[in-house]
Amino acid sequence: MGAALSPDDIAPPDPDRIAGAYRSDRHLLVDGEAPDVWSPLSRFWRTGDGWVRTHGNYPHHASALRAGLGLPLDASSGDVSTRLAAMSAGEAREDITGAGGLCVVVHREDPQRDAMLREHPLVQTRRLADSPVRPLPSDSTTAPLAGVRVLDLTRVIAGPVATRMLAFAGADVLRLDPPHLPEPEWQHFDTGHGNRSALLDVALEASRLHRLLAEADVVVLGYRPTAMRRLGLSPELLAERHPHLVIAQLSAWPGADSPRGFDSLVQAESGISWLESADGSAPGALPAQVLDHSAGYLLAAAIVDALHGRARSGGGWYVRTSLRRVAAELLGMPRGEHPVVPAPRAVLTQEFDVAGRVVTTVAPAVRWPGSPEWFAPPRPWGGDPAEW
Repeated sequence: MGAALSPDDIAPPDPDRIAGAYRSDRHLLVDGEAPDVWSPLSRFWRTGDGWVRTHGNYPHHASALRAGLGLPLDASSGDVSTRLAAMSAGEAREDITGAGGLCVVVHREDPQRDAMLREHPLVQTRRLADSPVRPLPSDSTTAPLAGVRVLDLTRVIAGPVATRMLAFAGADVLRLDPPHLPEPEWQHFDTGHGNRSALLDVALEASRLHRLLAEADVVVLGYRPTAMRRLGLSPELLAERHPHLVIAQLSAWPGADSPRGFDSLVQAESGISWLESADGSAPGALPAQVLDHSAGYLLAAAIVDALHGRARSGGGWYVRTSLRRVAAELLGMPRGEHPVVPAPRAVLTQEFDVAGRVVTTVAPAVRWPGSPEWFAPPRPWGGDPAEW
């Protein structure tokens, strides 16, 4: 990652470490116990004419799902199942998403559609603004991004995986979350290594946010593009006001108007879920959040490339990918009729004390000569000041 390294210096990735990292939520322990990762409303449901997949891990999404179905806020998963069984898949999607919930129709694979998506780069990169050259502050192989400031406006998995990787390479990462939307504790422990975590309502404190951006090198955007535009934080507006920035953006779906989405929903919409069906009678899921983790690592690598581009020729740079574009790449890869899945091996883990909680997480999957051996610990969510 640093200027002193060449591709020949870097050993091939360790498949076992990568497999462990992609399934990090399966190996996470908090005070010796595995957290309850999935909500009862995050699952597949049979409808009158097919299947849908919903996501209700966040309380506000679960409330919106019930509201879209005309159910009370305390309705059980059985109530939801009964209601959906009487609806078409398309009707369920429209009603739930119309109320602000998350629901997709489970589709079969469409090779032609995926081929069209693969005509576009897996990670889009372009220069958005002109600004002076900014050399990378460090040429250390241990911390090649030391001195680089990253403002993290993401949540869930893909964005935090990207910024965790940047922090691992030495960057100073400051994550901002809205005070009214708490992150599940386990999720932050799973991906928050090495990052500072602060609370800031960017809609109410825009001037404070822009002061942070003026001193940042990178901003990573993981909220819906329409929400970013509404806040005056679209890539184009950010580049106009802060032409020195590397602006990284990820979303669930391609395009500037990507609606809300999660890895599990993109698997269902893209056709992956039917390919993962155990017997063809009901959709299934990949054994990991593959789209999220892949997008996170790809975005981190693209950010590093953009920082090197800025160091060579200046400018403000924009990099972007989506979970759906990653899904198209996965679907275009060779596959066998009966793939052999190797037996799981021991996963290398780390243990931390985070504000009195004993947290066990998977160790880093990416290494290079001179790199750190271990992640820095996660910090308590929202416990840091919103300042550099």
